[in-house]
Amino acid sequence: MNKKILLVDDEKGIVTLMKHYFEMSGYLVYTAFNGNEALQKAAHNPDIILLDINMPDIDGLTVCQRIREHISCPILFLTARIETSDKINGFRAGADDYIVKPFDLDELGARVAAHLRRENRRQEHSIVRFFGDMVIDYSKRQITLKDSVAELSKKEFDIVELLSTNAGQVFDRERIYSFVWGLEGDGNSDTIMEHIRKIRAKFAALSLHSYIETVWGVGYKWNG
Repeated sequence: MNKKILLVDDEKGIVTLMKHYFEMSGYLVYTAFNGNEALQKAAHNPDIILLDINMPDIDGLTVCQRIREHISCPILFLTARIETSDKINGFRAGADDYIVKPFDLDELGARVAAHLRRENRRQEHSIVRFFGDMVIDYSKRQITLKDSVAELSKKEFDIVELLSTNAGQVFDRERIYSFVWGLEGDGNSDTIMEHIRKIRAKFAALSLHSYIETVWGVGYKWNG
């Protein structure tokens, strides 16, 4: 079955160019030219979304935030912004990667394919693991504690997946960042620490057990 891709940009020339490229590559392509259209087209359950940040009605950051809790597919931002603070805001909104304009179509295609391969590997990881009162269903991306569901965001679950499937192994913040966001380069310590804090708070509301252990000066490990 052809992979579905949603292209969102208010520059129609760019959308037309990308649409032609991805259709020639075998994708089923949906297009939107503003934030409202993007929210409507998201109902097609795309396998991946390319989303412009600067749009006239609803910007890409807001669109990403509104759909992220309901759609777990990779979201790649298209933007001319290159400041570190802009990238951090995008990742916090739920993006998986940044594509800086102007971009090479072949590189864009390779990035898209890489994210889809990573997503396929995660979906094929259809096992359930038990850690005391916790049950993690990796295929459903669901965590249950004492019959209550821990409501984690996509990024939070990705962190738990990494740590719990490698129980006992210590991961520093840079490795966690690289796995979850799929980017090369140094991870942002504050971002990882904030996500870990939120995960712990959600677990603590349902259990007294500390599932994520801090190894001081090194990183984090799973304590099942």
